[in-house]
Amino acid sequence: MSTLILLPGLAARETLWLDQLNALPPDLPCAVSDVHFRHASIPHMARALLEEHPGPLALCGASMGGMVAMEAARQAPERIRALALLGTNAQPESAAMHAVRTQALARFRSGQWREVIEPNLALAFHADGLAQPALVARYWAFLEAAGPEALARQNEAVMTRPDARRHLPTLHCPTWVLCGEDDQLTPPACAQEIADLVPGAQLDWLPRCGHMLTWERPKEVNEWLLKWIALWHRPGSHQGSVR
Repeated sequence: MSTLILLPGLAARETLWLDQLNALPPDLPCAVSDVHFRHASIPHMARALLEEHPGPLALCGASMGGMVAMEAARQAPERIRALALLGTNAQPESAAMHAVRTQALARFRSGQWREVIEPNLALAFHADGLAQPALVARYWAFLEAAGPEALARQNEAVMTRPDARRHLPTLHCPTWVLCGEDDQLTPPACAQEIADLVPGAQLDWLPRCGHMLTWERPKEVNEWLLKWIALWHRPGSHQGSVR
């Protein structure tokens, strides 16, 4: 029996997956990981994930969580039974983004994190999401809960992430790639690249959706998540779950 591990994106915790947790099969063992809050690099996060959750795993990662999932699949391919990669990027950090994040880090640590994020809020959501005050309030709430130092440290980890493209062609597990058609942080080309590299990967798009796809399109995400789970989970083979 494989355990499903949900890996949130940068600064996010379990709240990113609330709509998905409520839709999972009741007999599926599942946990939400917070390794990105406790370790300094993507490889260390992946190693901790593998140590903390023994046995076969199915990894579902969003954004930064997808980077951790891909690295865990590199470190222990024999243990990864399935991958779901949502709005993520297999490439290493570009020089341009490295410069942008470097400037942001200093401002995060000087207490100006809101001033950094506010002008970029439109990059996280499609216009439909921005028009929902409750959704935007949830976004600010999880950033504030994370705090400026966690924002800085996790950005540093993303800046030094490994090039996952090198090992993706060696993966042989059911892999599902999902991206919002209007994602500006990890654009559709990133999803297409991952799907092209992983043998047999399935690629799907969410229309009128930005980067925060688990919140913007929860119903559609849940439908595809359950289809992916059906590829590797046998209902009734386990009783009880970890949430």
